Amino acid sequence: MCDKCDCNQDIEQLFKNNREWVDEINEADPDFFESLVHQQKPEYLWIGCSDSRVPANELVKMDPGTIFVHRNIANLVNSSDMNVLSVIQYAVEVLKVKHIIVNGHYGCGGVQASFNENNPDLIDHWIRPIRKYLVRAKKELEGLSEEQKLDKLCEINVKEQVRNICHIPAVKNAWKKGQPLAIHGFIYAIKDGRLHNLKVSVDNLEDAEKRLFRS
Repeated sequence: MCDKCDCNQDIEQLFKNNREWVDEINEADPDFFESLVHQQKPEYLWIGCSDSRVPANELVKMDPGTIFVHRNIANLVNSSDMNVLSVIQYAVEVLKVKHIIVNGHYGCGGVQASFNENNPDLIDHWIRPIRKYLVRAKKELEGLSEEQKLDKLCEINVKEQVRNICHIPAVKNAWKKGQPLAIHGFIYAIKDGRLHNLKVSVDNLEDAEKRLFRS
């Protein structure tokens, strides 16, 4: 056991916070945790960035049990990522969520990495799709400041992930069966806490096949 640093104290603080949170919840709603035990029926799947400043439930003021969440660096949906594909399939086919939200954020470090040439190997491999978006958007980004370029690419990245989700078999099959399901792209501004709708929502197979999302 470590006794030469403050790590035990740091971890104990988490348990202290948990006890306080439980007490607050029980005071407000004594049956809250009992109801959570018996069911998970979220209507939303939230695919967000791993950034610690962008917590899903808190942003939209939703209780536990209401949002099914997947997070990774730069909120990517890659066809080779079995993790995110499994999450989407489970959310769509088992939980029957009605909405899939891709939520990016301005100033995203993962998106910023696509501008850099000295990333760690695994990070560089992970953000390779974003670098492709950057190349395609070269003309669109001309004349913008560095901050504006980054924020614009953050928006483009979200739109591209919405497009990627539309082509996932579980999603396409749901639409073919008439299952209510909509895909949305949001972006969050850390500087003021505001969530913005990028207005690239798709809720049927016809629109998914017709529309190509670019910024």
